Parts: sequence; C-alpha cells; structure tokens
Amino acid sequence: MMLKCAVAGVPFGGAKGGVTCDPTKMSINELERLTRRYTYMILPLLGPEKDIPAPDVNTNEQTMAWIMDTYSMLAGYTVPGVVTGKPFELGGSKGRGYATGRGVAYVTSEILQRLNIPLKGATVAVQGFGKVGSNTARFLHQEGCKIVGVTDLSGGIFNEDGIDVPSLIKHTNNENYISGFDGGEFAADYRKANEKLIRSKVDILIPSALENQITEENAPGINANVIVEGANGPITNSADMILSKKGKTVVPDIVANAGGVIVSYFEWVQDVQAYLWTEDQVNQRLKQVITEAFLKVWNIAEKYETDMRHAAYMEAVRKIVEVTRLRGIFP
Repeated sequence: MMLKCAVAGVPFGGAKGGVTCDPTKMSINELERLTRRYTYMILPLLGPEKDIPAPDVNTNEQTMAWIMDTYSMLAGYTVPGVVTGKPFELGGSKGRGYATGRGVAYVTSEILQRLNIPLKGATVAVQGFGKVGSNTARFLHQEGCKIVGVTDLSGGIFNEDGIDVPSLIKHTNNENYISGFDGGEFAADYRKANEKLIRSKVDILIPSALENQITEENAPGINANVIVEGANGPITNSADMILSKKGKTVVPDIVANAGGVIVSYFEWVQDVQAYLWTEDQVNQRLKQVITEAFLKVWNIAEKYETDMRHAAYMEAVRKIVEVTRLRGIFP
C-alpha cells in the first residue's frame, strides 16, 4: 500500500488490518458488532490526520459507515474524514465504488496504446467478477473491447463472440454470482474454469480476484501478451520470472489498481474541505493521476531496460528514500 501510494503520488502511507472470520456466515448485526468492536480496539491509531481506513476484501460501504459512526460517537462530533469508501450520503465520493475498475481500464488503454494494439476489438479475459473485475469489464466493454471470458467463485462463462457485460452485471446484481447467466458456455467447476481462463488465447488477461492465482505451474501456459493486475499480488515471484522470459508485458498491481486509493484520497480531500466534487471531476482527475503514474513507470522501464514491476518499485522506493532523507531521523 505504501509503494502504491508512492507511485501514484498520493500523500498517504500504507497499512492493512482485519479480523479473521467468514462474513458470509455472519448476520448483519454480528458484522456490525464485530466492526464497531474492532474500531474501538484500534481507535488510538485512527484519525483523519493519522490512519484512514478504506474498504478491502469482504468489506464495503456499510463497513466504512460503521467505522465512521463509531469513531464519531466517541469523538463527540461527526468526522467523515476518518474513513474513505463511505456511502455518498455520509460524505463518500462520487465514483469511489467504480474507481479501481475504472483505473484498471485506463491503464489497460494506455498499455495497449504503447504496444500498438488497438483497444477496440481487443480480446479480454477477466478473472474475478466482483467490484474490481465487473467494473473493469464494464469500462473496457464500453471502449469496444471484447470480453470473452470471466470467472468467479461459481465458475466461468466463455464466449468467443463476446459476453454481454451489462446484462451479466445486471444478473450478478440480482444473483450475486455469474452462474445461471445465459450468455455463453458455462463451466461450473471453479478451478477448471480459472485454469481455462488463465490459458485463454486473448490479448489481455486481467486477474482481479485474490493473490497467487498465476503460479509457476500455470504461467508457462499463458497465451495473453498483456497481463494487467487488477488484484493485489495475483502473480507469484516465480511466475513473474517465467512471464518475463516469455516476453509477456505485466502491468503491476501498484500501478494498475491504484484507482481505488487515488479516489480514496480525493474523498478525504473533499471531506476535510467540506466541498463536494462532481463525478466528472473525480473521473477526470483519476485519469490524470493514474495516467501520469503509468507513464512515469513506463519511461523508467524503457530507460533502464527493465520490466514494469521493477520500474514501479524503483520509482516508489526512490520517493520514499528521498522524503526520508529530507525529513531526517528524530530523535
């Protein structure tokens, strides 16, 4: 998270925290009590000028609303800037829910342009059809890409002629999963569907599920020339080396999926200023920031003849080292 913020030029640090549980087996009341208790226990760490949580795996706008309310009740006044990813009615930002997927789509467009691959008509396979994967597919579909395969926990859908993404999103909004959608060949076995998707003969593969999905076992069989990491850490280190030797272009997670934290920063800015931006303003600024970050990493990769992941780390570490040098050490 620290590296991602550094590459994007967002003045946030990085941290992760959570509770070991299965929220799918918990009631809404249990989730609320768990969230509020967790917030209370880490209260000394939180604050709009200290640590600012945002949604991640198995959390959502409601989770952020409970955290904000718990912190605010203990502070004695409403503090919307203590979290981001909140409901719009509580000080959330327009466009935040789509931000990560929109950012992945922006970066995908940029990398295809650099590789002289036409965006319109480009074939795409998306692993994971949650908030990131579905919105990435939505925005790429709008730009004329052909989404030929998607998977989630219920299996996978494949259609060489292109999946009707808006209809699939409507289906998952009602049913939660892609199973039951009549829009292509359906594979019910989750593991087999994922392996088929990962080996798809497509222009772009976008792993947007969980970490460690592309490993040394399946990396040799990848046919896509471009892999854009919608998830955090979907490619293992050993798989990364295999892909590099095969000449595949990988856009790393700390660049590709930075849209979420960028718009989280925008939300925090709006909260502390008590001034709301329009959705167009949010989207335009997101495109500007994430495109600048991508181009900086691309130029570093070309200058030092390295891959984009190493280039991104080089840029992030350079910034962190420089601010550490300027600030010095105290006491």
